[in-house]
Amino acid sequence: MAALAWLLIPLFAVVGAAIWGGWAARNRTTGDVAELAGYARFRDAMEKTGSGNSPTE
Repeated sequence: MAALAWLLIPLFAVVGAAIWGGWAARNRTTGDVAELAGYARFRDAMEKTGSGNSPTE
């Protein structure tokens, strides 16, 4: 019975690695649209605040 337990440990490790690998490789591109829109708003705001202040050299 102890040998069976030692054989189950690698089996559980392989199953856990497969689950983690599937989770790590999932498609995470669904939130990009909102992030890009936020970045565009940030760029617009930075252009508006910096347009009146030109550095004096």
